[in-house]
Amino acid sequence: QVQLVESGGGLVQAGGSLRLSCAASGRTSGINFMGWFRQAPGKEREFVAVVDWQFGPMYYADSAMGRFTISRDNAKNTVYLTMNSLKPEDTAVYYCAASTTPRSNWSLVVTALRESGYWGQGTQVTVSS
Repeated sequence: QVQLVESGGGLVQAGGSLRLSCAASGRTSGINFMGWFRQAPGKEREFVAVVDWQFGPMYYADSAMGRFTISRDNAKNTVYLTMNSLKPEDTAVYYCAASTTPRSNWSLVVTALRESGYWGQGTQVTVSS
């Protein structure tokens, strides 16, 4: 089992920045990928970014490309999401996810994250206009 705990959310003005953290514990040696999703009120949970936990390649949703950066610190078992140029439409609860399943392409990786069952409790990000 893997446990995930997010932190770093808050209220920020449009154009501002935030950095979210997600600390993993438990059977972290089995993690292949860690990523971020978000869910706005009344909307489905959507993928934001993912990082290959062992080798480092990253993949982003179009909405995150160029503004958000996912990074990892394997020694701390922590993944980060640095968000710049925030917009009101970025307002959502942000969730961290982990997958212990190897996959060969990013589409399958995102699906594996969704289906892994390893989720944090979420952290609220609110961007005011």
